[in-house]
Amino acid sequence: MKPLAWLLFGAAALAATPAYAHLVETGFGAFYDGIAHVVLTPADLLAVLALALLAGQRGTSAARFALFALPLAWFGGGLIGAHWPAAGTLSPGTTLTFLLGGALVALDARIRDVGVALFAVAAGSLHGLVNGATMTPSGASGLALGGAITAVFVVMALVAAEVTALPAGWPRIAVRVGGSWIAAAGLLMLGWLARGG
Repeated sequence: MKPLAWLLFGAAALAATPAYAHLVETGFGAFYDGIAHVVLTPADLLAVLALALLAGQRGTSAARFALFALPLAWFGGGLIGAHWPAAGTLSPGTTLTFLLGGALVALDARIRDVGVALFAVAAGSLHGLVNGATMTPSGASGLALGGAITAVFVVMALVAAEVTALPAGWPRIAVRVGGSWIAAAGLLMLGWLARGG
């Protein structure tokens, strides 16, 4: 890099404002802040994607169960987490949910519809618990949790529907590859957390 580029980089780094980890303020209100929170929080987004891929692999019945189980569990967990701030320390658990979900997709695990729904309930409860515990101290209202639930529902519906419609062959293999990438991201995140990241 040229010296001028280094100088500009250094000036930008010094002028940077503090970053807040959990609630992104979009300027459009609490509901949209909740939507942005899910989309910009890697653990949440990867968990929803892994569950959508898994539900889509298992077929339309499993996808329908998971489509409603995940947001409802997320909402319930969020309500509990809003009154239990200590739940914000459960981030290794949220990492394990998308690691396990990605691994199940990569393995094309033959799980019954009820098993997919139960996994969605467990993951949704845990992620909602952490969301509620981390959003509330930053002044988020129930609208932020509603926005997060809406984002979870929409991403789950779109991705699971697309996966259920995929034909056999290389498109299904691409889904498994996507699951392996999600699982690999989970392993990297666990290593970073173990290191004290």
